[in-house]
Amino acid sequence: MNIRAEFPGFKIWSKAQADIERILVIWRERRSAHGGPFLFGSVSMADAMYAPVVSRFRTYDVKLDGATERYAERVWNLPATCEWREAALAEKDEIEELEMEF
Repeated sequence: MNIRAEFPGFKIWSKAQADIERILVIWRERRSAHGGPFLFGSVSMADAMYAPVVSRFRTYDVKLDGATERYAERVWNLPATCEWREAALAEKDEIEELEMEF
């Protein structure tokens, strides 16, 4: 995952679009069932598990409707998500111990 990447107008593949739609249904159903603003009412581990998904949606410019966009923004701006993002942005572009000759 590259948190710095942005691909505005990225063309979503049809199979990926089906996965996206399923995620959005889950988000809508859970928030509706529990009164929002998070999946189970108040913030929980379920929301934390979707933080990487929110990041991908942002990277690939996935269009969200008003309610799902607000949910994604809430997850994106959680203190733990902000800390995670800041740590990722502070990493060097190349991590020496992961670089090797093939």
